[in-house]
Amino acid sequence: MTDALDMSKFEKPMIIRNMTVEDIDAILEIQRISFPGMEPWERAHLYSHLTIFPEGQIVAELDGKVIGSCSSLRINFDEYDDRHTWNDITDNGFITNHDPNGYNLYGIEVMVHPEYRRMKVGQRLYEARKDLARTLNLKSIIIGGRIPNYHVHSNEMSPREYVDAVSRHKIYDPVLTFQMMNGFILMRINPNYLTDDVASGKYATLLEWHNVDYRPLSKRHFKTSYPVRICVVQYMMRAIDSFEDFAKQCEYFVDVGSDAGSDFVVFPEIFTTQLMSFLNEKSPSQAVRKLTKYTPEYIELFTSLAVRYNVNIIGGSHFVEEEDEEIYNIAYLFRRDGTIEKQYKIHITPNERKWWGISNGDKVRVFDTDCGKIAIQICYDIEFPELARIATDMGANIIFTPFCTEDRQGYLRVRYCAQARAVENQIYTVISGTVGNLPETENMDIQYAQSGIFAPSDFEFARDGIVGETSPNLEMVLIGDVDLEILRRQRQDGTVKHLKDRRHDVYRVEYLK
Repeated sequence: MTDALDMSKFEKPMIIRNMTVEDIDAILEIQRISFPGMEPWERAHLYSHLTIFPEGQIVAELDGKVIGSCSSLRINFDEYDDRHTWNDITDNGFITNHDPNGYNLYGIEVMVHPEYRRMKVGQRLYEARKDLARTLNLKSIIIGGRIPNYHVHSNEMSPREYVDAVSRHKIYDPVLTFQMMNGFILMRINPNYLTDDVASGKYATLLEWHNVDYRPLSKRHFKTSYPVRICVVQYMMRAIDSFEDFAKQCEYFVDVGSDAGSDFVVFPEIFTTQLMSFLNEKSPSQAVRKLTKYTPEYIELFTSLAVRYNVNIIGGSHFVEEEDEEIYNIAYLFRRDGTIEKQYKIHITPNERKWWGISNGDKVRVFDTDCGKIAIQICYDIEFPELARIATDMGANIIFTPFCTEDRQGYLRVRYCAQARAVENQIYTVISGTVGNLPETENMDIQYAQSGIFAPSDFEFARDGIVGETSPNLEMVLIGDVDLEILRRQRQDGTVKHLKDRRHDVYRVEYLK
């Protein structure tokens, strides 16, 4: 009898294993091929995944070649907003928000090389995730799934109608159909989940697989906090002799805020008009044009201070003459990484128009910072509730309002409206004003202010909705902490839910830009 045929040389076992550093090049190539037109991983992302949560990174290998992979992290899902994006849930792809004690596994990527599809590779990767959830005793697996065939039907179907048709097997979607066949249940549809996912119309289906073997180890769930420290400058307007005097006064306050560990230092509206005290120009309209010549020095000063003191600065506001020869009241955000943004004042007061000829801005902006999204609404702008609602809908959690008022009535308009905006939109608002006087400066001779930080009015927030406030008409700083995690939770579970309970069927605010 001849020797038995050696079957081992015909075997090509598919291996499901944990990712290693050596797999990174192959994974990057699979992603490039699998998702053309979408922003791919960077090597730094995958290094971060392997460093933070190596057991959650899995690959499929066939005949010594990586042909598929999946990535995930652990979170407590109820700590995230219902309408979260992929960037929110992954900390922009680096999963540095991974919680080793989290009780949900969140899947952030599954991909299979096109040449090896229809070989159950994806199913094997999903089963490996389920095994991991069982091993770690996790409550569930949650995924944000693409709907890549939606673009074919988007003209005649809403995302909800499309998903319903797929779930009833009237339409085939290569991702959603597969996920439902693997036991995942639809939770909701999130807009703007992946901004470069054109095929899905930027929508994603949020789905969950429940681990029936999950054993609760505690009846208590702990939620994290997200504190942001704000230093509000109540700035004394006094006569000075040079720009250097102004710069020293500003640096002093930035130093104070930085020493206190502040994330933001906030200056008042048009506090740079202090420079008019040495310009020797009696005509307000001519003085303001002379003031605009200091724009480069102003920007250079605050850019340098933000970087040197490692703090984000709301640089009050400053009059700027632009190429159209119009003068605008502009508030600048100087980030601590050296980048700069600006917000034009949209509503110009009769006083600004009469004395200085200031022109209107016309765009509401919301800015990304290392402490979340913020907006700046200069003085009069906070008195128009539509602007705050638009900024909130664009994602702002804090609205900063530099202001300049000459009497108590004007100040109270700013204060009461800022507090109202905090309640209406379930956000934090911050006002920073000027005090003191400039006797020789026309139209800037007297000031009145009491600066403050305001919160929504509910049990978890500060008493009376006031995080802190300064004494009236004294030069000083106010340092206070606001918690963005409490804000997020209260929007979902507060005594009242202004954002959720809006009657979109009755009214809406429409932003025309």
